Amino acid sequence: MSATLTAESLSLAYDKCTVVDGLDLAVPAGRVTAIVGPNGCGKSTLLRGLSRLLSPTEGRVLLDGQVIGELPTKEVARRLGLLPQQPIVPEGITVLELVERGRHPHHGLFKQWSRDDESVVAAALEMTELVDLAGTPVDSLSGGQRQRAWVAMALAQRTPALLLDEPTSFLDIAHQIDVLELVRDLNAREGTTVVMVLHDLAMAARYADHLVAMCDGAIVAQGSPDQIVTPTVIESVFGIAASVVADPTTGDPVVIPHRRKRDRT
Repeated sequence: MSATLTAESLSLAYDKCTVVDGLDLAVPAGRVTAIVGPNGCGKSTLLRGLSRLLSPTEGRVLLDGQVIGELPTKEVARRLGLLPQQPIVPEGITVLELVERGRHPHHGLFKQWSRDDESVVAAALEMTELVDLAGTPVDSLSGGQRQRAWVAMALAQRTPALLLDEPTSFLDIAHQIDVLELVRDLNAREGTTVVMVLHDLAMAARYADHLVAMCDGAIVAQGSPDQIVTPTVIESVFGIAASVVADPTTGDPVVIPHRRKRDRT
């Protein structure tokens, strides 16, 4: 189920304003990658470029060695799933109906709904603990439940690559952990190549195998959490001084930011 995803000399822009400029990235296949960096640095823009939602002004994105912009839309949807930052919920749709939409890319002109489809949808609902809410309208769910419903739809799509744009936004700490544990479980079970944008460095270090640190539309550093979550990289990317200690339970790096001094008048 793993896929390869590569950006070569990739530049991305909005209204001729360049956000990502000449970026090269090789996403580790079968691993969980987290893109981190300050607000406005180009993280979500990069994810849009990797998913083909935003066409490059220069360079290209390769999915399994093929230029993603030249592939049929349905073929891309069978190989790459995307959970955007603020997905729009169709009015009145139930959890089950939303999750079933994840199977649409696998249906051709003559292919009917099958037992395999039912099995995949059921497994996605079970993995996200939404079985009891299958008949509930999505717009009546809590924020955490709604996010899990969208993740379930992405799981039902059963793609070798999955891109997640800030999947823990607006969630409390317990629901953040639920979603990220789910992502790790998917990667462990299926070998899915996962790329996600995260704001929380501690969560990124704990749940990702590979970190990509961005600033001003460029990659500043990339590597394992131990290589990236360091005082030097944090200061160069976020512009703050911080200490890094090891979590006494897991050994994962934990960031302790220093107070920023403000001028007093």
